[in-house]
Amino acid sequence: MQKSHFSSMEKVNFRTKIISRHLNQETPSPNLLLQSIPCLSYNPPELSEPSAIFDTKEMRKLMDGHNFVEKDCLFGLMLQTNLFNPIERGGKVFVSPDYNQSKEQQREITMKRIGYLLEHGVFKKWLTGKGPEDELRKLGLLDCLGIYDHSLAIKVGVHFFLWGGAIQFFGTKRHHDKWLKDTEDYVVKGCFSMTELGHGSNVRGIETVTTYASSTGEFVINTPCESAQKYWIGGAANHATHTIVFSQLIIDGENQGVHAFIAQIRDKNGDICPNIRIADCGHKIGLNGVDNGRIWFDNVRVPRENLLNSVADVSPDGKYLTAIKDPDQRFAAFLSPLTSGRVTIAASAVYSAKIGLATAIRYSLTRRAFSVTPNGPEVLILDYPSHQRRLLPLLAKTYAMSFAANHLKMMYVKRTPEMNKVIHVVSSAFKATASWHNMRTLQECREACGGQGLKTENRIGQLKGEYDVQSTFEGDNNVLMQQVSKALFGEYVAAKRSKKPFKGLGLEHMNTSRPVIPSQLTSSTMRQAQFQNDIFCLRERDLLERFAAEVLQCQAQGKSKEYAFTLNYQLAEDLGRAFSDRAVLHTFLDAEASVTSRPLKNVLDLVRSMYVLVTLEEDAAFLRYGYLSMDNAAIVRKEVAKLCSELRPHALSLVSSFGLPDAFLGPIAFNWVEANAWSSEQN
Repeated sequence: MQKSHFSSMEKVNFRTKIISRHLNQETPSPNLLLQSIPCLSYNPPELSEPSAIFDTKEMRKLMDGHNFVEKDCLFGLMLQTNLFNPIERGGKVFVSPDYNQSKEQQREITMKRIGYLLEHGVFKKWLTGKGPEDELRKLGLLDCLGIYDHSLAIKVGVHFFLWGGAIQFFGTKRHHDKWLKDTEDYVVKGCFSMTELGHGSNVRGIETVTTYASSTGEFVINTPCESAQKYWIGGAANHATHTIVFSQLIIDGENQGVHAFIAQIRDKNGDICPNIRIADCGHKIGLNGVDNGRIWFDNVRVPRENLLNSVADVSPDGKYLTAIKDPDQRFAAFLSPLTSGRVTIAASAVYSAKIGLATAIRYSLTRRAFSVTPNGPEVLILDYPSHQRRLLPLLAKTYAMSFAANHLKMMYVKRTPEMNKVIHVVSSAFKATASWHNMRTLQECREACGGQGLKTENRIGQLKGEYDVQSTFEGDNNVLMQQVSKALFGEYVAAKRSKKPFKGLGLEHMNTSRPVIPSQLTSSTMRQAQFQNDIFCLRERDLLERFAAEVLQCQAQGKSKEYAFTLNYQLAEDLGRAFSDRAVLHTFLDAEASVTSRPLKNVLDLVRSMYVLVTLEEDAAFLRYGYLSMDNAAIVRKEVAKLCSELRPHALSLVSSFGLPDAFLGPIAFNWVEANAWSSEQN
């Protein structure tokens, strides 16, 4: 048994003194008390951080790109009602969904919020408007809804961009006249039935079957097997009244490929229509405000006019009519308008990363931990180089991807039929890159906030579950990157066979001499835009040449092109990332070129250099294929650390430029001491 530190008599004497002081209400002597230690207090970073050397409002305009007034009005509109769940913490009001609610409650409150926004004219001209200005406004306001709640943005997006977009782009005047205004006013509630249990990315393989009954002038839609049930259909489980059904069209025994039909699935009372079966997809790791459902069609009859016929039609007597005879071209023309989903995902992923970074960086500017000198004060955690290395490169990447998302939006709203291929490739690359970046950023921000990152009210942890789906919906990211590489291969082969210069997709750099990278990099060289562009172009050029050579060699050996692509998946993945990184850099350079303010240019130069150099450091392809030597790779790593210290004084200004209202961040971004005080718990 361990020996006691006190004898029995010592214990008695000690207890006697304590009881005596208590009975006599004596104050214990100071040497018996713990020394008084001052409590931690919150100091707003705006009072302690250096003043911005650039205009944060101008930076916000550069990053947000468009419709600032309308966006701020919508933020204000959401703050004016209890529907958006305002909660006071630390003397500030915050709004975010109540994730303690059941999925049924979350779904109903999402619809009530939509009703509130509809009543206040938010959706005006979302489908009946004309021109790029109306489309940009729609995209900007959708971004705001996503900043509040991803479920709200997805629910609205399915209705307007998928259901409404399909009618706009796949349909013709008869569909526009009948459906668009009623969709804009929510007289009908639409959903989009493409994905099946057995087929997601491979749309051509879907198994739903539609035939034509010329005797009645109707199409007959069927789910022939369980794997053909429509799956993950947003809006189907509870609220949608109509859906766009993607189905194989069989005419006179011949399969004409995938086509789209309008089908009613609920009546005006909300009851499921005859010959339709609907089941709930159940609880999810996020997006529980969206009622995802499964649909079966049992000899569902729809009028001939419900075929969306911009690409092909069926005559009353059952003849298949199309101006595009080649099935592959017809399928490509049919799906080409569906880029809107990838455009909105890329933009919303960037805003999600901004929420995470704004919260984590503001917290790190007020939270202290440990001291670096004996008896010295605790150090702000963002003053630790390791913490800077965790967050500031992600901040730079978020800036780069914000410019890329803006560029993609402008491409989309100004699109022409000739641009469909380019938009498909760029949107595929940016959607994958931005959504991967968002998930990585949220995880790092969650960890950087310690235990506070776990609290739902602080948003970051919850956003991980809410946005995880972006990696796979509207196209699996890995599949999208393979499509990018296939498109680049097609451009390469076409240019070589025609002996004409490369044109489009930013490949014009392939027409010039091969860039030469200095054998010994210096800080000055690495920060030059020319070097940064050269090394990104070199990587893309070399990987495209390698990929093309491998695929062509496989074809020469008798293998199919698709099988050759499959065998060379590693090169395809590296090439897809190389294309995306180079394209993102070009959007950054374009944004910089529009800036006239020298202080703004100076900060953007630092941010761009960080974006490029951290990409060089993190992507093994630069070492794997010899674009960087081992010595140069070590020099790059040191330069990244140096850039972290140079960006550190601008951290607050850079996240303040995001333009995110305080109420849409988490409480730990502000007075986290008061937000967790006992008095706050009593309110």
